[in-house]
Amino acid sequence: MKKPLFTVSELEAAAKVVYSHLQPSPQIHWPQLSARTGAHVIVKHENHLPTGAFKVRGGVTFIDWLKREHSDARGIITATRGNHGQSQARAAIAAGLVAKIYVPRGNSVEKNAAMRAYGGEVIEFGEDFDEAKAEAIRVSESEGLFVVPPFHTELLRGVATYGYELLTAHPDLDTIYVAIGCGSGICSTIAARDALGLKTKIVGVVSENAQTAKLSVEAGRLVETNSANTFADGMAVRVPVKSAVDIYGPGADRIISVSDDEVAHAIRAYYTDIHNLAEGAGAAPLAGLIKEKDVMQDKKIALILGGGNIDSAWFAQVLQGKTPTV
Repeated sequence: MKKPLFTVSELEAAAKVVYSHLQPSPQIHWPQLSARTGAHVIVKHENHLPTGAFKVRGGVTFIDWLKREHSDARGIITATRGNHGQSQARAAIAAGLVAKIYVPRGNSVEKNAAMRAYGGEVIEFGEDFDEAKAEAIRVSESEGLFVVPPFHTELLRGVATYGYELLTAHPDLDTIYVAIGCGSGICSTIAARDALGLKTKIVGVVSENAQTAKLSVEAGRLVETNSANTFADGMAVRVPVKSAVDIYGPGADRIISVSDDEVAHAIRAYYTDIHNLAEGAGAAPLAGLIKEKDVMQDKKIALILGGGNIDSAWFAQVLQGKTPTV
């Protein structure tokens, strides 16, 4: 049997660090969503955390590790579509460090504003996340800043605390649906499940316009895509992360894709049913469950509502029955 990525004691230690900065997020059974899908639905509300997304947990543990192991670092540099950048800016600035954040041109106006509000310097570069990431890495040495990758053990250590909270509260879950971008969310969920020795199935959800994770697992090798044009920006990744694929490839039960129309429908469902905001990647797990509802009847299911940071203009379009385009 493969050794779990983290032990229970390591997750508990990570939780102590995370809880020194924020409270656990709730996991709530919603009968409205259960009626919509036919499953017994639990929502893990990472949208209720500071920064409005699960990434804040990884920011806390990564910067804690950086301060201990690289005490000479003057700051960090990273790339993001928004939520990772908010988490790093919030934690780095609080620790007295510089935070330089690269985003692609045309990135979410409101996420950019949030990163600046937390004290980050936001630079727009490139046409998508992967081009912004390459530029951040290129300039890191000349800037004297520590590169925060989108996927790293010290990020997972913090993010895995949401899975630990969820699965200790509901160890009898049949399936958890979680969105995939670079992979920290699904890999941390798998890590928490494995640490607890549970059999819960993990289903990864990608955008049909950004299928690098799904294609890589199906092919048994890394498969880049030519584009990742989806308004669900947290899933808009062209280049897979090998260390993440190595975890969710064997660790996920399956990976499914959803359309932007299905994501928009799920955003509306979250708002009309339980009056919660979900951004595209945050709503994708619900879109996945709705797509598979015929085979999930009466099963106990959890959805990771990973973030609620949708721009107001896009949300207005969604509420009008439209699907935003990029």
